Amino acid sequence: MREKVMRVVITFKNTSGAMAMEKFCKGKGVGGRLIPVPREITSGCGLAWSAEPGMKDDLIDMLKKCDIKYEHIYELEI
Repeated sequence: MREKVMRVVITFKNTSGAMAMEKFCKGKGVGGRLIPVPREITSGCGLAWSAEPGMKDDLIDMLKKCDIKYEHIYELEI
């Protein structure tokens, strides 16, 4: 069994928001990846962005600047 680690998890209302996040982050070299939404939470589209916990504030700034629509931001052990 894989050891759980703390992550920032951003959920989206629809798939286009999740895909926009992935495209933006990969284009800018920002760490993280799309994952299925963890069982502990719910989301409209079933996809979430997962990143290192120390990136939370930077990710929030990026979401605002790029006008990417998201649902919630969590800090979870996954």
